Amino acid sequence: MVTVGFVVEGDSDKYLVESELFRKWLREDCNLEVIGRAVNAAGNMRSHYIEDQVRLLRQEKNPDKVVVLADLDPDRRAPCVQERKKIIGSRGIDLLVIVRKAIESWFLADTEAMRRWLGDDTFCEVNPEMLTGMPWDRLQELGRKRGRGPGTKVRFSRKFIRDHRFDVRRAARHDQCPSARYFVKRLCALGNPR
Repeated sequence: MVTVGFVVEGDSDKYLVESELFRKWLREDCNLEVIGRAVNAAGNMRSHYIEDQVRLLRQEKNPDKVVVLADLDPDRRAPCVQERKKIIGSRGIDLLVIVRKAIESWFLADTEAMRRWLGDDTFCEVNPEMLTGMPWDRLQELGRKRGRGPGTKVRFSRKFIRDHRFDVRRAARHDQCPSARYFVKRLCALGNPR
């Protein structure tokens, strides 16, 4: 079993990588055992800070592999994935994954979990990673249509992952969610090198 530690950008990402469903999938299908809790960079994804967090994670937990998960947030940070990766850096990182726009686009891509949350068996977000606005805005719009908003981003993420059983593998199967597909494929390759 290959051990892995995560550095994530924020609370939503942290809830994902600390969820039992996610960890179970990594153990059973990817030969990866998550060590400890994810390191939350709280939005500070500059290379010098991330390098420090990765170094501390390696010193304290000694994982075989380190994965960094960050949002693109194109309006606020970088116009493209490659620029975002340059900002974050790569020192000590075995896998760096950039979510197109934000992790909420992955939520929108998990049609099954979205249908449970909305109580709408017909829901399907056609292009979750290419929305005009941010995916969180789309979730708020959908929540208002059902009679109540999603609440805060942090609270919604925790509840969506736990209660509505968000599964990144289902998001990865969405035709228009390539960053989730990349994440799933690369994690399995990390634990099962050829």
